[in-house]
Amino acid sequence: MEVEKIFEVLLYAVPALITGMIAYYFFKEHTKNEDGRRRFLLHKDIQVNTLPIRLQAYERMALFLERITPSKLLIRVIPNSSNKEDYESLIIATIEQEFEHNLSQQIYMTDECWNIIAAAKNATIQLIRKASLLEKTDTANKLREVVLTEMMEKRAPSDAALSYIKQEVSDMW
Repeated sequence: MEVEKIFEVLLYAVPALITGMIAYYFFKEHTKNEDGRRRFLLHKDIQVNTLPIRLQAYERMALFLERITPSKLLIRVIPNSSNKEDYESLIIATIEQEFEHNLSQQIYMTDECWNIIAAAKNATIQLIRKASLLEKTDTANKLREVVLTEMMEKRAPSDAALSYIKQEVSDMW
């Protein structure tokens, strides 16, 4: 008789356990799907709100790169005196000031893009310093002439960075 009672208890317990396991599985899957749906909606909402800000950051950095292109920079920044060292310092200070003004834009860009922009800035400064060290460069106007002549022969460092920004923005779509 005890065996019959145990068998009877098992007959009632096994379907209850199976039903409980199925319910647990369905609730687990439902919770997982609901969590995924919430994450998707949150991600979509964040993208809608941050895309204009990210695009604005890329626009500002494109403007920065255009402004530090030596041919445009040297036309915009006129020497105060004929001293080449003073003019070199003025140009470099202008580039650094422009860069510092846009430092906050890096949080909206990829690290690789930001590093390329910083490298373009440093290469532009290096180009100006090298031109200033040449013996034939003895005045501020001669420095301008040497840098502008060099820019006619090769691309500005900011051109490569600008191309990279354009590519990165086109990849956003």
